[in-house]
Amino acid sequence: MSLNIIRGIENFHKNDHKTVVTIGTFDGVHRGHQAILKKLADTASKRNLPPLAITFEPHPRVLVTPDSPPPLLTCLNEKIRLFTKYFEGTFLVLNFNDHLKNLNAEEFTTEYLVEKMNLAKLIVGYDHAFGKNRSGTINDLMNLSRRYSFELEIVDPVIVDGRPISSTRIRKAMAGNNYSQALSLLGHPYPIGGRVIRGIGLGKKIGYPTANLEVSSRKLLPADGVYSCRAEMGKQTFDGMMFIGKNNFNPGAERSVEVNLFDFNEDIYDREIFCYPEIFIRENRKYTETSELIRQLEIDKKNVLMSKE
Repeated sequence: MSLNIIRGIENFHKNDHKTVVTIGTFDGVHRGHQAILKKLADTASKRNLPPLAITFEPHPRVLVTPDSPPPLLTCLNEKIRLFTKYFEGTFLVLNFNDHLKNLNAEEFTTEYLVEKMNLAKLIVGYDHAFGKNRSGTINDLMNLSRRYSFELEIVDPVIVDGRPISSTRIRKAMAGNNYSQALSLLGHPYPIGGRVIRGIGLGKKIGYPTANLEVSSRKLLPADGVYSCRAEMGKQTFDGMMFIGKNNFNPGAERSVEVNLFDFNEDIYDREIFCYPEIFIRENRKYTETSELIRQLEIDKKNVLMSKE
């Protein structure tokens, strides 16, 4: 799929053609979001109009509720990676700043959607809220669509076990150590992306070199432990095993994310890598001797390979 990424409204040039637009935070790019993106693609294709998806960086609640912003299912690099799988068109990343924060629903609609996007049709989820303090409702959007002559389509929720899929529901599943349920609600592997940084080098010394990922402090990670995983670096894909937690051989370490790529031993420092933890293998344990750790890693690798058969 072809994704045209534009960062900042100052880099967006108004199209002579009318556009079909969706807008949201899209945290997780879950099955509900995927339904919206499919509706956008289908509508744009039928109308022969360019599709435009709009999101915000940072997450609006970083400014709106700075004391309690939600942990992220997808940081921007991960969100972009997922959009390449589910969307073909222009992906506009708006800088969520004080100006945007303070626009009411009508001001945002006229200044951005109508004047800058040349809006023909807006497609949003059933629970979409917008404008200052999320005061703009679906009913407000209906009124604005009539006032400014654009079409509006509301996409129904995707229901699982009697409840709508939402980013909040997925965060709760992750926080409750129900990782398999979170994956089911997402509808895709869970991405953890970051730049490879230097660790203490223990893995390489004991025959299990690991890539240490620089992960955002706001990223919601699965429970600590060892996972089977898949990893992507550029166009290359690898199987491996992944560790999340505190490395007990490094007393000063914070919680870290490390991945051992099978059949791979190259210098990849400063490269960006995306890892997808699959199946939980075991909890984090403390070992007093590296020999104990080596024996356990041998068992872990066997269990990971078995899980992939």
